Amino acid sequence: VQLQASGGGLVQAGGSLRLSCAASGRTFSSYAMGWFRQAPGKEREFVASISWSGGSTYYTDSVKGRFTISRDNAKNTVYLQMNSLKPEDTAVYYCAAAYYKGVVATHSGYAYWGQGTQVTVSS
Repeated sequence: VQLQASGGGLVQAGGSLRLSCAASGRTFSSYAMGWFRQAPGKEREFVASISWSGGSTYYTDSVKGRFTISRDNAKNTVYLQMNSLKPEDTAVYYCAAAYYKGVVATHSGYAYWGQGTQVTVSS
């Protein structure tokens, strides 16, 4: 599976962005998908995950109620809608795919990674 993330940019605090991650291959629906982020000088951290069917989602506490992960298996694409953005959300965001049907919240659970897209939130 090859993953291509896009949609990052510069936004003011309180604004919104929608990230997209397009996957190659015809088995996209077999994978749980996730979003991670890495701020300068920090470790990569889990943000959100969605099951293969889209029926289950899981978020890290800091983004609950602000971010929404979704997927369109017909388009081989997973999304991350980010609302009420804060300066602390500034990071490079990565999408990832795990050969697992349920949600996956650990970095080690993902076998495939996209190249990352920069999100910068100004105060």
